[in-house]
Formats: sequence, C-alpha cells, structure tokens
Amino acid sequence: MSDTIAREQALDAPAAVLVALRRIMRAIDLHSHQLVQQLGVTGPQLIVLHELARGGAVPVSVLAKAVSLSHATVTGITARLERRGLVRRRHDETDRRRVLVEVTSTGRELLATAPLPIQDSFLREFGRLAEWERHLILSSLQRVVAMMEATELDAAPILATGPIDDDGGKAIRTGRA
Repeated sequence: MSDTIAREQALDAPAAVLVALRRIMRAIDLHSHQLVQQLGVTGPQLIVLHELARGGAVPVSVLAKAVSLSHATVTGITARLERRGLVRRRHDETDRRRVLVEVTSTGRELLATAPLPIQDSFLREFGRLAEWERHLILSSLQRVVAMMEATELDAAPILATGPIDDDGGKAIRTGRA
C-alpha cells in the first residue's frame, strides 16, 4: 500500500473526501497547464481538434453538437485555432452559404504529438467498471454536486479548468490578429 493511500485512510472521512476532490481538481489543472505549456492549446481546443481530425470538415453547429458545447463556445474556440493556423474555415463546395471548419496539416502535426484529453483516460477506465460501480460513482458525484450547491451551474462533459471558451491568455499567440 502506498504511503499516500495509508495517510488518506488515517484521515477522517470528511477530510479524505476533500483530499480526493482536491486531487481530482489538481490533476485536471496540471493536465491543462501541461497542454498550454507544451502545445499552446487548451483542453477544449484539443478536443475540438481531435473531433475535426476524426470527423472531417463540418459546420460549427455539427462540431458543437459532437463535442457537447454551445455554438458560441465552439465558434470562439475555432476562431482561436484558426488564428494559430490549426484549423481553417471554407465555404462548402456544394452549398456556398455553408461554412465548414477543418483541421489543417499544422493541426494534424500538433495532434500527432499531443496527449489524449484527460477525460479520454478517465472514460476508458470508467467503461471498464461494472455497471453498478458506474451508477454508484455517478450517484455519489451528483450528491457531492448538490452538497456544494452547484446543481444549477452549467457544465460541459469536458475536464478543464476555467471557462471552456477562453484560453485565459495562456495559450501561445502567433501575433496574427
């Protein structure tokens, strides 16, 4: 048994819960910080890039639905990615009124070196649990949310710190407008 787990077991239950919550928050924050430091993109930006690489050129509305974010949020994310040369917007060849977003070769190069989004490893491990364990975790987390009076907060299924549609000035800028 690791020293960390032994110390946690010595704590009373409320303190152990707070330590576990803090570890989750720190893991998300550290992953987000590493993405920005190593690649100059945020977690949500990386998720959008992955989706575009997987799905090809799509309208923002389709992309927004695929990543479970609002149209406005994805518009902001794609604008930042476009300024970096990681995605481009183009008119649909069959319907010039439609604007499609697609990943560029520079975006694909970035993805080739990028780690997977933090939720991918969580979802992989979560999927390996028995159904009753998944329901237990969901129920417990929903209860924690209620205990923290956070049931009315809007949240996307993306593990990232800060606002989803903002890079907080942390992502690398190219100097282009």
